[in-house]
Amino acid sequence: MTFLQIASLLIVLAGAFGAINYLFLKLPPAIGILVVALMASFGMLIFDRLMPALGMADKINALLIEIDFSQSLLEGMLGLLLFAGALHVKIKDLRAEWKAVFLMATIGVGLSTLVIGVGFSWLTGMPLLVALVFGALISPTDPVAVLGVLREANLRKSLETKIAGESLFNDGVGYVVFLILVGLAFPSGESHGGGLTDAATLFIREAGGGALLGVVLGWLTFRVMRRIDDYSLEVLLTLGLAFGGYELAVYLHVSAPIMAVCAGLLIGDVGSKYGMSEETRKYVEAFWKLIDEILNAVLFLMIGFEVFAVAFKAEFLVAGALSIALALFGRFIAVYIPVLMLKPFRSFSRGVVPIMTWGGLKGGISVALALSLPAGEFKPLILTATYIIVVFSIIVQGLTIARLANRVGRAPDLV
Repeated sequence: MTFLQIASLLIVLAGAFGAINYLFLKLPPAIGILVVALMASFGMLIFDRLMPALGMADKINALLIEIDFSQSLLEGMLGLLLFAGALHVKIKDLRAEWKAVFLMATIGVGLSTLVIGVGFSWLTGMPLLVALVFGALISPTDPVAVLGVLREANLRKSLETKIAGESLFNDGVGYVVFLILVGLAFPSGESHGGGLTDAATLFIREAGGGALLGVVLGWLTFRVMRRIDDYSLEVLLTLGLAFGGYELAVYLHVSAPIMAVCAGLLIGDVGSKYGMSEETRKYVEAFWKLIDEILNAVLFLMIGFEVFAVAFKAEFLVAGALSIALALFGRFIAVYIPVLMLKPFRSFSRGVVPIMTWGGLKGGISVALALSLPAGEFKPLILTATYIIVVFSIIVQGLTIARLANRVGRAPDLV
């Protein structure tokens, strides 16, 4: 199939599944599309068992290989989704919560990777270094899933900023940690570092370089937009920044996700205030909200169909189910330790730790990273466990976080 045919098929299915959800299930849009896609996928798997001569599963697997979920997300959709998410987070709000966001996106990711990796190695007998790769890919929260749920949860601004800001940044940090550990665990594949010194250098170059590139490109785009008063052209400039900046970051070997976040933050705050007219601001916000919703729908549709890539072995399914608790414990550590470190300097409402733990949803990025691993004996187990955690996270945690927030998250955050 051509790229246009694949894109058309995904859009048609996303629209059809979205309509089914709207008319019958009435779940939040992205979660509803995922549920319908999972129901359709399992239905096709059952039909394939009943009618194996048709080879339906093989045909769908061939199509999924053609789509290449990992490449489509990591090198295509992710830049637009992160840019769109960052547009709605104001620098002023983020500045007030920067200590918590920074600690959770750095120390938190590291602690979670370690806890989950050690636990997964003990649980499965997998070599520790390979298990740490699993810890790295499952530790970051997915900004696409998190930001979609935040729109439904109606949290207090300070808590929403912490969750949104951390999910935007820990994604880029987690990706860099993942690259480092893959280079150490799978030396026969693409090498990303030969030791701790190389790993530290890579981390600083990727994260710092991505942030610097995002700020520079965002500032240059803002300066151009100040001289223009044409909403269609200014929308096009933001689109060019998201697309071109992401690809430039990949070419320069710096963190493209962090670049997209930093550029989006600058355009969404400074650019919106000082570089756009009121009319342009409305069009830019509406355009990126629409892009966000469409890509969100397509992404969750693709996650639902990736069930065909999962190995349905009993031991893999058991390990995946047990890994749900492991991932939640790792997330708890990633939130609790930074909060504990900051408690001497500020107060937190009682709802911060449980809401940020339960609201730290996993999503398509974890699945894409698992799919990108070199082929080997451990990849099927890692992919199955990752998929089970992601589906549980999006459906169960995503549907209950608003209820949890209503119960424990309404007390004000004190700075």
